[in-house]
Amino acid sequence: MFNRIRNHMGSRKEGSAHVDTTNIAIKVQQDLPQQYVAPPTRRPASTANQSEDAPPAYTPAPNAAPIAQPSIAGARSVTSSGADDPYAFLCSFDTVFLIDDSGSMAGGRWRETADALETITPICTAHDADGIDIFFLNHPDSSFHRNITSAATVREVFQTVRPGGGTPTGQRLNQILKPYLRRLETNLDGTKPMNIICITDGEPSDDVESPLIAAAKKLDKLDAPAWQIGVQFFQVGRDAEAKRHLQQLDDELADIAGDDELRDIVDTVPFTGAEGTYLTGDGILKVVLGAVNRRLDRKKTKNLHH
Repeated sequence: MFNRIRNHMGSRKEGSAHVDTTNIAIKVQQDLPQQYVAPPTRRPASTANQSEDAPPAYTPAPNAAPIAQPSIAGARSVTSSGADDPYAFLCSFDTVFLIDDSGSMAGGRWRETADALETITPICTAHDADGIDIFFLNHPDSSFHRNITSAATVREVFQTVRPGGGTPTGQRLNQILKPYLRRLETNLDGTKPMNIICITDGEPSDDVESPLIAAAKKLDKLDAPAWQIGVQFFQVGRDAEAKRHLQQLDDELADIAGDDELRDIVDTVPFTGAEGTYLTGDGILKVVLGAVNRRLDRKKTKNLHH
């Protein structure tokens, strides 16, 4: 699926694919809210909650495998500031990657995930001044990978992990969302919105609906902006049942919650292409912004691969 996705970023091989983002920029800029700028705090934040939620700074493992800096020449052409940048809205968010490192991800799916990260993360790091965060479902050091500003470091972190274990997506999402919601409750205006991108191959082994519903209800109670939290499920592999379940999270969460007014905070990008296909410009845009922009959330998935 992703053996050619990285070509979007500036080719390593002759004849690689090039994505024209001009039309994407025009469509997206019309829909995006004004860029987030934190105003003066309305009420003091709880320093106890902040210190409790902030883990130690990430330090790369001393035995991490050396890697080459991914080519981001192509990324620079679509990450400049201004109206021509279709990804500019990312600057408004803290971007968090949640990576499925369960046993079923071993082999080809793990390589596909690595390729996807190499394509997506240069865009995200270029638009998040304080760096992106990386969590894994099972890896014990997952909470340490914070404030990463380099795509090369993302690749290095990824190479220190080997897939194994179950798929406790709900548990890990709960560990990410609860501290954030506590900070939001204390300081709504001064808390930067969060964009979670979950790369997974299958159906969670636990209850993933409950933390998503609880987060949506809390956001409704606080009257937070529609884009305050977004959770994007990006499927690798071609498991039909996994695709169905992830689509259900996107389309039927309000029905599951029994609340027709529940806000939509979930988007999914299922694999829809044939063997050897790669994400289009629309596809990449939907991965990184689909969960926080309703127009991209509603975009049909048939044109996301070619």
